[in-house]
Amino acid sequence: MSVLVTGGAGYIGSHMVLELVDAGERVVVIDNLSTGYRFAVSPNAELIVGDAGDGELVQAIIAEHGITAIIHFAGSIVVPESVADPLSYYENNTVKSRSLIAAAVRSGVKAFIFSSTAAVYGNPKNNPVSEADRTAPVSPYGSSKLMTEIMLADTAVAHDFRYIALRYFNVAGADPMGRSGQSTPRATHLIKAACETALGKRSHLDIFGTDYPTADGTCVRDYIHVTDLAQAHLAALGHLRRGGDSDIFNCGYSKGFSVLEVIAAVKRVSGVDFKVVLSPRRPGDPAAIVAASRNIRYALHWQPKHDDLDLIVAQALSWERRLDALKAAG
Repeated sequence: MSVLVTGGAGYIGSHMVLELVDAGERVVVIDNLSTGYRFAVSPNAELIVGDAGDGELVQAIIAEHGITAIIHFAGSIVVPESVADPLSYYENNTVKSRSLIAAAVRSGVKAFIFSSTAAVYGNPKNNPVSEADRTAPVSPYGSSKLMTEIMLADTAVAHDFRYIALRYFNVAGADPMGRSGQSTPRATHLIKAACETALGKRSHLDIFGTDYPTADGTCVRDYIHVTDLAQAHLAALGHLRRGGDSDIFNCGYSKGFSVLEVIAAVKRVSGVDFKVVLSPRRPGDPAAIVAASRNIRYALHWQPKHDDLDLIVAQALSWERRLDALKAAG
């Protein structure tokens, strides 16, 4: 009995692999290494370099390794990029997910966990936003993920197949043991970019928009530690294995921080007063989005352990300091 993790050499996927390995699971990773790294994959997991949208390859992996569950992270995640190049996002996030789901059904894999996003809500009328609130994506990224949620729901009706879709809010931080972190080059994640700026890897940090209808005019987001997020997936896996129903859950802490508040935290923790440049809004960015997280806490008994912005920043900084050496080594 093994678990297949797609995109397991990437940021969130590599942390998921660590949680699975720590829990004693047998883990197989499929990743095309377009944005992931070999060094990010636990040595106790098997890495297969390939495309998660290659149905024949996925079916062969399922048969050879006795895969009984799939956790699907592989995909593209940059909102402005999705606005500029929507068709690539529908290809990578939707079409390839369809191929992966079909391979799972053909191979008899009954448990599927999907990496979705809060971007499916667009600009929510309510904050915190709940799973019952209206979905209205404002970017192709959000739409591509919502389409996959719809495919999963329809597949669960038609086949012996159950799924959990986890709608992430803003993921940040690094493994507390220093084994993995955000390694993607040219990442757009705020905390990652701010840490790079504090360490001199960027000349300045852009703030995209200061005229939003928020307390200080900058966007507000709910930041969740990547390890807490991985543990939410582990809880979802246990739920499906126990025969639990298909469902959708938000993954966040139910509190928001503005861009300026996050920058202040990075300056405070790093001790560096780095340069900040005010820039125009980016297309596809909602003003504020914060998770209502009661459902996942109740249904999956998930309790976050790293709900502290300064802690998240400190661990992200620690990872950033050792990242160049890891990339140079392999």
